Amino acid sequence: MFQHILVVCTGNICRSPVASAMLAAAMPGRRVTSAGLGALVGHGVEPMARKLAEADGLFVADHQARQLTGEMLTEADMILVMSEGQRHAVADLAPQALGKTLLLGKWLDGGKGREIPDPYRKSRKAFEHVHQLLKDATTAWANRL
Repeated sequence: MFQHILVVCTGNICRSPVASAMLAAAMPGRRVTSAGLGALVGHGVEPMARKLAEADGLFVADHQARQLTGEMLTEADMILVMSEGQRHAVADLAPQALGKTLLLGKWLDGGKGREIPDPYRKSRKAFEHVHQLLKDATTAWANRL
């Protein structure tokens, strides 16, 4: 059913590459990719995000940030974003993709859902908090898909 999942954030260097690695590890055989609405194109995963991901056994060393395109949105079976603002930005780029665009944190907080904040240029504690949210959110999605 959902064979190609696209995870979207802002810069494609903190949240979306780590979340996509988590989903790919939890759901082998599915294609999980990531992109950013304002990608820092060509950059690798932010060092603190990479350190936390690698501590969990995730391989993110080859990641290179890429800019989200309408074609990516059309090709994906499901699009997971970090915030409602990003959901609206996806709709602006490809209105037909809105119906398959959901919050990554949809199942958090007892199913009430929540946005996942951007830790970029923040403290290690902020990165650790976001990393845990990503783990919880991707586990919840993997259990439902």
